[in-house]
Amino acid sequence: MPAQDNAEPTLTREDVVKVAMLARLALSDAELSSLTDELSQIVGLVSQLSELNTDDVEPLAHPLDSQNVFREDNPAPSLKTADALRCAPRHDGECFLVPAVLGESGSA
Repeated sequence: MPAQDNAEPTLTREDVVKVAMLARLALSDAELSSLTDELSQIVGLVSQLSELNTDDVEPLAHPLDSQNVFREDNPAPSLKTADALRCAPRHDGECFLVPAVLGESGSA
């Protein structure tokens, strides 16, 4: 996203292409145009938050005043391994095989 002084931030088509590539998304030209506009609007709205005076606002760890809200534990049958693996494009025994993301050594 290009830096701009006193202007609303905008995303370029190239920004959206880069993010889509990092997220491994294949987007059509129409989707790229639409997402570029939509994401630019979102970034503009978020940038407006920096204009708010928050000097007298206490920091929050959570927006709601509730802690440790638990639900009743209702055990139910889980998905059988064979059923889960049936939907997998690739598997080895009882393990899903997925493309390497970090490389062969497992580090970035």
